[in-house]
Amino acid sequence: MQSKNPEGSGAEVSEWADGAHRNAVGLASVLGVTQEQYAGDPLTLLPGLQSYVDRLPLGEFEQPDWITLHTDLTSYLGDLLVRRRGAAWKKVDDQSSPAGYRYLIEAKGLDGKTYRVEPFDVVMEEFENPPIEIARMIANAEAVLHVTPVIDEDALSDSPPGDDFSIDGR
Repeated sequence: MQSKNPEGSGAEVSEWADGAHRNAVGLASVLGVTQEQYAGDPLTLLPGLQSYVDRLPLGEFEQPDWITLHTDLTSYLGDLLVRRRGAAWKKVDDQSSPAGYRYLIEAKGLDGKTYRVEPFDVVMEEFENPPIEIARMIANAEAVLHVTPVIDEDALSDSPPGDDFSIDGR
């Protein structure tokens, strides 16, 4: 599957997207998910990746360990959004960044508007709010991109009696 990049984004963005994909596929391979399985659905990596992260001795991590984990999770998140949600990597100028630019993910939301999220920041937020939950990380990025329906919590609580849904039917 080809990377989905906006027209005119240039070789740098394409190289970035390809690197993120290669890193995500390599991570999948290490965790027992074949390239074919990953290509079919990047979510096949989720259980193994969560198990891996859960077993990491985060309290013993040094800076290089955090950088590697951050890079791996950023690559996976970005690549998953590209492959599952039709998103694209985008390079944007940002003078507050040490490099002067950032790589973001851009996608069209369910409302037809274009939204952006920075996978780097989404992953960093997970680090700041342990435990690291891969599914929550994905859900947070998808919410920012507006690519999943919003659940009206009030409407759920206003359902008439007898419309309760439960596993055992009670």
